[in-house]
Amino acid sequence: MNKKLILGLLFVLVVVLLATNFSHHLTLENAKAQQQALSQFIDDNFVVAALGYFVFYISITAFSVPGAAVVTLLGAALFGFWTSLLLVSFASTIGATLAFLSSRYLLKDWVQAKFGDKLSTINEGIEKDGAFYLFSLRLIPIFPFFLINLLMGLSPIAVSRFYLVSQLGMLPGTAVYLNAGTQLAQIDSLAGIVSPTVIASFVLLGLFPIVSKWIMNKVRKTPTTQEG
Repeated sequence: MNKKLILGLLFVLVVVLLATNFSHHLTLENAKAQQQALSQFIDDNFVVAALGYFVFYISITAFSVPGAAVVTLLGAALFGFWTSLLLVSFASTIGATLAFLSSRYLLKDWVQAKFGDKLSTINEGIEKDGAFYLFSLRLIPIFPFFLINLLMGLSPIAVSRFYLVSQLGMLPGTAVYLNAGTQLAQIDSLAGIVSPTVIASFVLLGLFPIVSKWIMNKVRKTPTTQEG
């Protein structure tokens, strides 16, 4: 049997096992229930905890395990905004790149068969706008992030370009989510839900895709305006 096929099957098996056995733990309710114990551990073992969170985040992103949003919010609640921004920004991009590489070298046939109908859209976008198309997908995710990672693996985009564009493109959305996470950590009662800072965080989450789309449309129209 082809070595790549064996590795690809093992990769899919790991994804299924992780999603089946661990995804149900990655809920907001469970995260908040574990927050106090985790906070104490972080206070006593900051470097180990930060490294463990970093590796764990890479893993769930690389294997496309559901629950990354909850882990992002929890990271902000536990580590604070700036530390979690550093951890999540790099971990999510590294994990996305690993998923990208697995699609390109291990899961090509499976991704092609499963999502081939969407691949033409990706290829047309890359051909028309190059890396800018990936940047716009990261800012305004037409497809889920895990699907972008897999489909981009079958496109001609270079690995280094995928990584750099993803690092920049995912940063604003990551910051918005982490800001919401820091505020969710402060909710101790029902009154906390309607506090200005919490409301502002959720407003940012709602407005981010709309504002991003407006900015991207403006950027796309700029060369045409200059030429006229």
